Amino acid sequence: MGNLWNGAWIASLVIGAFVWGLIFWVMFRYRRRNNTEVPRQSRYNLPMELLYTVVPFLIIGVLFFFTVQSQNAVLAKVNDRPVHTINVIGQKWSWSFNYMEQQNPAVNAVVHDTGTVERLPYLYLPVNEPVRFNLASADVIHSFWIPEFYFKLDVIPGHPNSFDVTPNRTGEFLGKCAELCGTYHSAMLFKVRVVSLDEYNAHLKQLAASGQTGELTPPAWPNSVPSPPTDAEHAPAEEHDR
Repeated sequence: MGNLWNGAWIASLVIGAFVWGLIFWVMFRYRRRNNTEVPRQSRYNLPMELLYTVVPFLIIGVLFFFTVQSQNAVLAKVNDRPVHTINVIGQKWSWSFNYMEQQNPAVNAVVHDTGTVERLPYLYLPVNEPVRFNLASADVIHSFWIPEFYFKLDVIPGHPNSFDVTPNRTGEFLGKCAELCGTYHSAMLFKVRVVSLDEYNAHLKQLAASGQTGELTPPAWPNSVPSPPTDAEHAPAEEHDR
């Protein structure tokens, strides 16, 4: 993602310098030299028209190619069974994190942490360990964004998303929702702590000791609006029999 960003800026600067160069060259080369001079009138210029039609498509095509390439690389799964799995739930207006560590002998349980508007949740990640995020929404569309990852992914009700990441440096970072999701959207923040594997396991055991075990799950039909009853539901019993 960083290479794509830097490459796009370099391409933009090159194109911008070229366009500004043309503008200044035309301003200088074809400036009026006296008050009686009238420039030669041209009705069509086929090469010029082809140029300013084809070149933008080429630019867009190149940027599209590298964007898709980067996107596929970012969304590629590390392996079929990642070392760690965290099921993330976005809800109005905070986050819940389910650490699926039942196969981890140091934890041997599924533990969770959930935040509120008043309390920011902490997302713990082990450094240099592959982690798979499974994203689900409990109500409306959110967007899971940790700016240091250079990446964000929508959290869509009824449409789970997932991606893999391997944090490569320790520290504390800020996460947030990048999709306007309602009244307290600005409160949908969380802290990310990338720590050693021992610290990660210790934190999860602390959650388990405090009773935060088991997986929190979103409703099967998030944010659903009740449908009006069908005619069949109002029909007499004999009509159902027929």
